[in-house]
Amino acid sequence: MLLDEDSQAKYLVNLLQAAGHDVVTVNLAGLMNRSDSVVLDYARLEQRVLLTRNCNDFHELHQVNPTHSGILAVYQDSDAAKNMIYQSIVQAIANLETAEYPLENQFVILNQWSY
Repeated sequence: MLLDEDSQAKYLVNLLQAAGHDVVTVNLAGLMNRSDSVVLDYARLEQRVLLTRNCNDFHELHQVNPTHSGILAVYQDSDAAKNMIYQSIVQAIANLETAEYPLENQFVILNQWSY
């Protein structure tokens, strides 16, 4: 899994690793301040699912070229109380895995898997 700049908090990285995920951040990959298309290209090359809060930009990139290992989009609300906390993100990913939902070439709104 590749975590975009907006999703690479150390606590989230630790939670995902504890849940058994192989996590790389854009910082570790040397992609800080690079364009979204470069980040998605890296995810493609490394065959990593991308986790981002930059939903609109990555949705546009997905529409242009939907060939990738998957994009997990975490939408933010203007009401911070409605936003997913880190544990909810990890749980939503676990729910996707339990459902055996295929991620390849998919743009998945992770918020819908938080239950």
